[in-house]
Formats: sequence, C-alpha cells, structure tokens
Amino acid sequence: MNLEQMEYIKEIFQTQSITTAAQNLHVSQSAVSQSISLLEKELGVQLFKRSRFGTIPTAEGKNIITKALKIVENIAEIKEEAQIITSSYKSELKIAAVPSIMTLLPKILSQFKKDFPHIKVTIIEMESKKAIEKVKQHTIDLGFITIQKTFEKELDKFFLFNKLNFHTDLNAIVPKYSSLAFQKTLSIYDLLNYPIVLYTSQFMENLINSIQDRYGNINVLFKTSNSEVIKKTVSEGLAISILSSYILVDDPYVKSKHIIPMPLTDLNFVTDLPFGWIVSKKNNNYALAKMFLEYIDFPLLFLSRSNS
Repeated sequence: MNLEQMEYIKEIFQTQSITTAAQNLHVSQSAVSQSISLLEKELGVQLFKRSRFGTIPTAEGKNIITKALKIVENIAEIKEEAQIITSSYKSELKIAAVPSIMTLLPKILSQFKKDFPHIKVTIIEMESKKAIEKVKQHTIDLGFITIQKTFEKELDKFFLFNKLNFHTDLNAIVPKYSSLAFQKTLSIYDLLNYPIVLYTSQFMENLINSIQDRYGNINVLFKTSNSEVIKKTVSEGLAISILSSYILVDDPYVKSKHIIPMPLTDLNFVTDLPFGWIVSKKNNNYALAKMFLEYIDFPLLFLSRSNS
C-alpha cells in the first residue's frame, strides 16, 4: 500500500473510469489497473466494480475508499502547509494597526519571529479607514482596526473581519502644571474649557460626536494621526487630549511626568466601536497573515479565531 495508490483511488472514484483517471494522472491505463489490482489483493477486498455504467465502488470497498480519500486530503493539507512555511521565508508581512493595538503588537511579533526569523514584518500605525482601504488594495496584508457595526456588514465577501475581545480605557492627558493634574479623576465636563488636540481616527470621531451631542461644541486645537505630536503638544502646555491607556504604557512623557494621565469617569455613553482584524482572501499573503494571527493568544489580547 502506498500514496500513489491512494491517488489512483481518488481519481477513479471521481471520474468513474480507469481510462480517464490514467489520462488525468498522466500514466498508462495498465499501470493504474495493475496497481489497484495489487492493492485489492493485498487487502483481500475488491474496491471497484467495472460495468457498462463505469468503474464504481463495491459495497465492501466504500469504507476503504472513503478513508483513502481522507488520506489524500490530509496529504494535500500537509503539502499546502509546507509550501506556506517554505515560501514565507522569502516573504514580507505588512501590518497596519490603530494606536491602541499598536502598543501590544511587539509582544506578538517577538513570539512570531522566534519561529520565523527570516520573515520580514513591517508594522505601521494607521487609522482604521485608511487601513481598510490599504487591505482592499493589497498594499497591507493585515489590519488591526476599529469598525462600525453598520460598516462591518458592507465588507466585500472576499474580506474576513473578526472581532477582538479587547477593550481599552481612555485617559485624559494634561500638562503637569495644569490645575486638572491635581484631581484624582476627570469628567468630560472638566475638559470643556480647555483646548483639545485629537487623534484622527474613526473611534475618536465617534467619541467627539457623542461628547458634542451631550455637552455642546468643544474647543479642538487641531487633529493629527501622530500620537507623539499629541503628547508633545500637551507637554508644552498648549492643550489637553484623550488617548488610549495602552498608548501611555511605559511612555517617556508619562514617566518624566511631563504629561499626567487622568482616568475619565463618564464615558458610558460612547457608541460601541469594536476592535478587530481584517484580511483579504485574495491577497497573496493571506496564508501568512493567518499564520501571524495564530500567535495572538495571551491575557492582554485574546483572539477569537476564525473558522474560515
């Protein structure tokens, strides 16, 4: 019994013809016929019955043929996995992430690189709308984003989106000499009389819209997609801001106390905007992106794996 015979069984089963099976496999009809006869003799079971209706499984041979088909399927999966691994050594994986998740990716990357040290991984901080567009264009292989529930339903069928069981607390950040820095917590109402510099993102846009619907207009100094510019602006005393608590972990501005993070107590009215990842099935690096996602499984960030 050998793998070649399993391939012969599969092809005969699918075509119901030894002649057609031999043609598809680019071998002689006699080679296929002889090989199946030898297998039947070895097993002591006739697998196929030849009739004017074609070559069809015998009643005794059906279970054996089913198992042979499964063997061929498993071999194909092994070959596919091996191809992914060998081709990945020459690959580059490009990842985009919103700032909140950006701070967690180095830990994931360190585990991934231990197993695949030759794969080049590029991680870019990017706002969700832009990341989704880049994934559509296949210039980004994997995006970690926030997405509105209504927009999630409009994604093209060739795109996979999975939610992450991940939530981030928001902090106000204020200059160290601000009177706000002496409070233990802040409310949105406390921020209304101060200029605010905002991070440009769908999440923050939703947040500000919710705040303005509830409290009226706020004084936005400017918007930027660079969180370092935001922290620098706050440290200079020009404005305050609102950022994810994850962005501020081990941050030098916080450690030096040039900016002071303050918990916000009244954000329960903010529209839900779940975190998740998005990939394109048509991307050449789709399999590699799925491999990277397998490494997202630790207490800070748990991934509900896709069944796709």
